[in-house]
Amino acid sequence: MIDIIEYPETDAQRYLDLMSPNAAGRLTKLAARLSGRNVIHINSTAYGGGVAEILHSAVPLSNALGVDTRRVVITPKEPRFFDVTKRIHNMLQGAEGRLSDDELAVYYGCLDDVADEVQRTGLSADIWFLHDPQLLPLGRLLNQCHAGARIWIVHIDLTQPNPWLMDELLPLTAAYDKLVCSLDAYVPARLPEGLEVQIAPPAIDPLTLKNSAMSPEQAAEITGALGIDASRPLVTQVSRFDIWKDPWGVIDAYRLARKTHPGLQLALLGLSQANDDPEGAQVVESVRDYAGGDRGIHLFFSPDGLPATNDEIVNALQTHSEVLVQKSTREGFGLTVSEGMWKGKPIIGGNVGGIRRQIVDGESGYLVDSADEAGKRIAQLLADPDLRATIGSNAKERVRQRFLIPRLLYDYLQAAQRACSASLQTGTG
Repeated sequence: MIDIIEYPETDAQRYLDLMSPNAAGRLTKLAARLSGRNVIHINSTAYGGGVAEILHSAVPLSNALGVDTRRVVITPKEPRFFDVTKRIHNMLQGAEGRLSDDELAVYYGCLDDVADEVQRTGLSADIWFLHDPQLLPLGRLLNQCHAGARIWIVHIDLTQPNPWLMDELLPLTAAYDKLVCSLDAYVPARLPEGLEVQIAPPAIDPLTLKNSAMSPEQAAEITGALGIDASRPLVTQVSRFDIWKDPWGVIDAYRLARKTHPGLQLALLGLSQANDDPEGAQVVESVRDYAGGDRGIHLFFSPDGLPATNDEIVNALQTHSEVLVQKSTREGFGLTVSEGMWKGKPIIGGNVGGIRRQIVDGESGYLVDSADEAGKRIAQLLADPDLRATIGSNAKERVRQRFLIPRLLYDYLQAAQRACSASLQTGTG
């Protein structure tokens, strides 16, 4: 019911070299103060989605800086667990309805089993980071059998949550020493008194295969091998096939822009569907039907048997595209936005959630409220190479300053230090 993910050693200096000397110094000093502490991150999926990607980079970097850090992934035996938690995810982002008593029993029961497994395996930590609603009830269970500070990190958009579900889940946060949200706007109302909140926007790893510099020639070669005409303009959205990512709206925007740019192509890349997201296959089929027989639309997703080098394909398509899109209607953060900006590309994003934190409208990209707006911005950028270059350059610099993984690790270690102090004061550490 739990897997401990092992990582090879990484070179911290490569990351520190990307930072200003002052920022690098603050990170190394904070890590030194936490030397001797034991940290465990727990999340619900080993791969796919932003949380898994963040931990895949942050955990080995934390170890390289001298903080003993491990990552644990839950593997519930009850197959309905992820169906329930996907409903919870959607409801926290505004979907209507209630969970049945049976669904609640699945949710809480699976996490009871996880807590028992943690106890049996003897896992212990000075600081526990539990990620997203899939892990929320585990905080009180660890409180019963383990010492250590507990931090809940919620990465999703909580601006318009389902009221019934918030009444059900919000009391569970009382088991935590600290809450970490991606944006100020996501901090829930009516939190338990004394629960400290920290804001820590997500970030990307610039040294992964997905985000390392790729030559235009290599990008064109890989793009061509995927069946895309590398000589014609390309617009791409990289995201899971999810209702909140609005792939249908992206198709509408592409069709509008194609009226003035007849050779335009669209790639919708949904690789590495997370194993805690069971809705993906249904969304794929709906999008495939919506695309119809349009040969300019290219859909890519894991069931199509693409090569295992998914990160290289993402990099190639983002590098080769003239314009990138992330037309979400709800978005906790949207790491693919920063990934595209890091490659110096202009990106058009839905005017929601964490996308607004990344894109300065008209400066480092464009924010849109409709498919019609998105289509017009695509057409504008395709018609103006100088504008694309200026927006892309601004976008890359914004990510360099604000959204790289060393800054996020600093935020996490800062949260850990404060939570340790809080737990010692309350006697739970």
